[in-house]
Amino acid sequence: MAHVIVLGAGAMGLAAAHHLLKAGHTVELFEADRVAGGMAAHFDFGGLSIERFYHFVCKADAPTFALLEELGLAQAMRWRPTKMGYFYDGKLYRWGDPLALLAFPKLDPLSKLRYAWQMFMATKRTDWRDLDGISAAEWLRRGSGERAWKVLWEKLFTLKFFELSEQVSAAWLWTRIKRVGTSRRSLMQEELGYIDGGSETLVKALVASIERQGGRLHLGTPVREVTLEGGAVTGIVTAGGERVAAGHVISTVPMPLIPKLIPALPEALKARYAALRNIGAVCVIHKLRRAVTGNFWLNTNDARIEVPGLVEFSNLRPFADGTHIVYVPYYMPQTHPKFARDDDFFVRESFGYLKLVNPQLTDADRLDSAVGRLQYAQPLCPPGFAAMLPDIVTPIRGLQIADTSSYYPEDRGIAESARVAQEMAARVGA
Repeated sequence: MAHVIVLGAGAMGLAAAHHLLKAGHTVELFEADRVAGGMAAHFDFGGLSIERFYHFVCKADAPTFALLEELGLAQAMRWRPTKMGYFYDGKLYRWGDPLALLAFPKLDPLSKLRYAWQMFMATKRTDWRDLDGISAAEWLRRGSGERAWKVLWEKLFTLKFFELSEQVSAAWLWTRIKRVGTSRRSLMQEELGYIDGGSETLVKALVASIERQGGRLHLGTPVREVTLEGGAVTGIVTAGGERVAAGHVISTVPMPLIPKLIPALPEALKARYAALRNIGAVCVIHKLRRAVTGNFWLNTNDARIEVPGLVEFSNLRPFADGTHIVYVPYYMPQTHPKFARDDDFFVRESFGYLKLVNPQLTDADRLDSAVGRLQYAQPLCPPGFAAMLPDIVTPIRGLQIADTSSYYPEDRGIAESARVAQEMAARVGA
């Protein structure tokens, strides 16, 4: 059996450690943050334990269900009918089913037909390879037409990717459409899920499994370097200078950090990691006395609103105290001037957006607010990304490297974290 070091205690790192220990390996897991969970970690929001960044479950998320079953948490899954809305030019529209599309006044009949057909066929498609080489914008224009692109998609892309909005693979978008589009109770009713108690339920169960099996979890312990010798991994050096020897290292930290973290990698391979780009995120969470709308997800296309949508999380996961939780995610390149603004700016601006959507909201309805930030929140997957992405199994013996980019064409999520983690664990000693 091998001694394995896992870098990063997000869902992927935790799941990898869990599976490695089950296989009989010795495992040490290092995490720079003082809490485990990564993007799935909770925080204390005025007495309410909740994710820093929103999470939901779709019916296609089989690896999540398998992991929950393995941990004795299958009964923790909860499913609820959810709704989607569209706030367009100052007016709230129902969205997400055929009748809502027919009633939407901003598209002509041909555009509606083309859009509906493209979305329907996206849920039936099984092969993504021909979509890898074209942009999402091109694919949507071809399928739904220019009018549908302008009304439904262009602003959403611009407010998430800015000057990079034409550099998003159609394959990446297709998997998002299919995942949510197939999570339905019926043609007329979307159905999404959450884990009872939030993502923390899964995180705590994984941490407990790791500790029960003798794994060592080093929180608040950044790793400065992964060391190599003779074409093989030899261990790590912590930021505090401690050297830990190991014959296997599994890294789940963001890939753009790899060139600095593993300086002895071949230059050509370091260049491939350095070429990968990520979009940052500032995610504002508001606790309110009342709901903004009855929707879980609200797309926004209004000149006064500079976010692509709002997530009314309490319309999926209700809270015992009756408060309403709304996430307002700002996605932007880290170079964007707005990314450096202080938390108060984002709280004030985002609450102003909520009052635009629901003019009945007052300042007295806002009970609390919090802001989370990530430099590496959303991988940018341009056309041709499959060829750009380095293999998880590196040419260095004993070294595997993955992050949320590795899920391509799937988007980041707990299900894909669980799947890739199990695959990486299975390769150790194979």
